[in-house]
This record gives sequence, C-alpha cells and structure tokens, in this order.
Amino acid sequence: MSGGSEVREPVVHVAFDPDRAAGSLVSDVRRGLGQSPRTLPPKWLYDDRGSELFDQITRLPEYYPTEAERRLLAEHAADIVRLTGAPTVVELGSGTSDKTRTLLDAFTAGGQLRRFVPVDVSEATLRSAADMLSQRYPGLQVEALVGDFTLHLSHLPQDDRKVVAFLGGTIGNFYVEERAAFLGALADSLAPGDWLLLGTDVVKDADRLVAAYNDSQGVTAEFVTNSLAVLNRELDADFDLDAFRYVPLWDPAMERMDLRLRAEVPQQVTLPGADLVIDLAAGEEIRVEISSKFRPEGLRAELAAAGFAADHLWTDGDYALTLARRTD
Repeated sequence: MSGGSEVREPVVHVAFDPDRAAGSLVSDVRRGLGQSPRTLPPKWLYDDRGSELFDQITRLPEYYPTEAERRLLAEHAADIVRLTGAPTVVELGSGTSDKTRTLLDAFTAGGQLRRFVPVDVSEATLRSAADMLSQRYPGLQVEALVGDFTLHLSHLPQDDRKVVAFLGGTIGNFYVEERAAFLGALADSLAPGDWLLLGTDVVKDADRLVAAYNDSQGVTAEFVTNSLAVLNRELDADFDLDAFRYVPLWDPAMERMDLRLRAEVPQQVTLPGADLVIDLAAGEEIRVEISSKFRPEGLRAELAAAGFAADHLWTDGDYALTLARRTD
C-alpha cells in the first residue's frame, strides 16, 4: 500500500465560484446560441446527470474507446511508472476515476505514489470517487479539485514531480485552436520533467465511428439532449427536449465526429436567465460537441508545438496512449 495502511481522509478543494460559473454559462449561451451555426460548449454536458449518463456510455458495447484505453493502461501502466517515477498523479476530468485505478494500482505497487489529485466539474461525482479511492488506497493522500480544467490549471500542485493524466479522448472535444491554447496553458503549469499521459482516439472507418456515438439504447442521445435540460434548469429556459433529434455526423475533412441536436419543428425558445430569445427553423441544428480523431504524426506535432516531447506512444490501432515529457 502507498505510505502505510491508515486510511487518510480525502481533501476536497472547490475552485468553482458559483457566481462565476453562472456568468460563464450565460456568456457561453449568448455567444453560442446567438450565432450561426448555433453551438453549445460541451462542458455544460457534465452536470451530475450528464456525468451519470457519460459513465453509462463508457460501458456500452458500441463505445470502444473506454475498454481500448483500459487495455492499453493495463498493458503499459508499469512502463509509465518506471519511466516517470512520479510521486503525484493528477487526472483532469476524472469523473468516477474508474480507469485510473489501473494506473493507481501500478503506481501503488511501485511504492512511490504519495498523492492523487482528481479534477472534475461535478462535485457530487468527485466526492464519491474521492471517498472510494481513499478506502481502496490506504495511506494515499487524495486531494480532489472541483474545477474546470480549462480555467483552474493554476490550482494543480507544484511541489512534486507529477504525471497529469488526460484520458478518455477528451482532448478531441477541443477545436484545433482551443486544443493548442489548452496544451500551451497545461505546459506552462508544469515544470520541465513533468509528464502528460494523453488518451486519444485514432482515425478509423467512418461507420464504426458513427456507431460508437449512436448507440442502440439511446444513451448518447439522452446525454447530448441533457445539455438543453441544463439550460432549462439553470437559465429558466423553455426548450422542449422532445422537439429535437440527436444527429451524429462524421466530418471527413476535419477527421472528427460532430454531435448535434436538430430542431424537428419551427420553435421559439426563451432563455430568461441569459436575456435571450432564439427562433429555430425546422431542421436547424445546434452543435453540442465534437470528438476529433488523431493520427500519430499530427499528435506529436501538436504536442511539440506546446512544449512536450512525445517520448512514448502505445496503440492497438483503435486507440492510443501517449506519454509526453514537458521539455526545458
């Protein structure tokens, strides 16, 4: 076990300012729904209900990335421990920390892990995961951070060499310019010799990709539609969720999945909390999320531009794990 057998009480830091978060939602909605084409940032998918639904998605037979990533972690966790030797592991967008246990098991077996810092926007999910991890790894200090990893990188610990795990292909949810800005900000928050463990989906057959985002049980459709439920709750909006159809598309030029909600009938939607009224035509779409897929050479170039050396890349052809070192 890590650091002894006594269970250590997890520490939960809340970096989210509720007023700021509300203001950010209003700003995002005004900008995204007030333009053409209409968009919603995917971070608003992950309220407590959205986090529950996404956890269900990762267990669906059509959704291959989670199990592919889990297998790669199991195969190479010992390599990651040996190469990094880090006493602190950080996970961005950790959710239930389900897959991360494979990594933590290996670090704990290696004997040097002292601290785990899961970061997530869902406080309920994070507190539950922190309690579970403290019981599973006696002696490990769990310091959970309730925050937005695009805003709160400055809250990451600076006193230890660390591995920052960013798994689940979440990097693919950023547009190209956003991705460059995020990777640059992450590099700025790390010291030379710190590490980034990055999970990315690989470009593959379009039919297989679409099937992964259009499951037969309709869980992904409910997950994406939940973004409108968030607006109804937080901004007193009057979206009729049944008046939209979920539409997953493959964009071959940008090599990414594009997840949208299409208005089935003409409708006017009022969002009092954002002081906004929008008129949607029948067939008009709201883009809620993208999921970019990567080729190894392109990913290495993006990481290098941000200040990372992609020293190790493991792939099964479906999915990839990249271990990148923060350079001087």
